[in-house]
Amino acid sequence: MCLGIPMQVIEINGFNARCTAKGVERDVSLFMMQHEPVEVGEFIMVHVGYAIQKMSEAEALSTWDCLTKCYKRLRKLKNARIIGVSSPTRSSRNGGATASSN
Repeated sequence: MCLGIPMQVIEINGFNARCTAKGVERDVSLFMMQHEPVEVGEFIMVHVGYAIQKMSEAEALSTWDCLTKCYKRLRKLKNARIIGVSSPTRSSRNGGATASSN
């Protein structure tokens, strides 16, 4: 699975940008964005160190909201497993039906 992270550009030097998100700064390549110039203050989607598209501030905030909710849900599930609460089994998720193999 691939995951892109929204970041805001704070400095540009040629095809390289310094970007920030959630208090973390990273150097990002703008090489793949040659067709669409990027400016300081704009938001970009970053995947494995490369800017892959521009995005609005609203899109960036919405994406971070979604990622935060996913993270909190995963932490909750992980903590439940640590204290011995198991997740639903396949049969309980599909109304008790189980797959049979012949």
